[in-house]
Amino acid sequence: MNLRTALGIGLLVAAAFTGWLALHDRDKGTAEVGDDATKDYVLHDFQIVALDEQGKESTTLRAPLLERARSDETMNITTPLFLLPDQDGNHWELRGDSGWVSAKGDQLKLTGNVSGDSPKVAGTPPTTFRTDHLDVFPKENRAKTDARVTMTRPGLSQTGVGFEADMKTRQYKLLSQVKTRYEPNAAR
Repeated sequence: MNLRTALGIGLLVAAAFTGWLALHDRDKGTAEVGDDATKDYVLHDFQIVALDEQGKESTTLRAPLLERARSDETMNITTPLFLLPDQDGNHWELRGDSGWVSAKGDQLKLTGNVSGDSPKVAGTPPTTFRTDHLDVFPKENRAKTDARVTMTRPGLSQTGVGFEADMKTRQYKLLSQVKTRYEPNAAR
């Protein structure tokens, strides 16, 4: 037997074995996928910048994991960071343990240890809020919750139940059971 014949037989055996493995593992592959068959796509360690109708940034999202559901086109996100620009292009930072985005991208939900931090701009006192869950409407530059909220800024601490904020104008309101603590020396 010459070298050419031996190589040909070796390649034929390898091709047959590879084909057999592919057919043998075909059913195992679909059984292992299970949950993944309900997802259109999965992103890992990513950043997405969404633009408005004028081509300006409306929302930026950073997270370690995003899964888009095939059935309703919604997205579930692990530890998301949403950056929402105000009227001057400075970013509010909104975080949570988990997030959800509607199919059209017009509503975001943050749940678990939700935090919001105002843009870090010279001359503007830093403002933060903390709550359990928050609904955000990026096209309307609006956020709201019916949960307990704690807001702080230098010299001022407020708590209340229910909260609404306009991210563009940096205006907010606590809706009920509001308590305010003012410390003038801390504001300096």
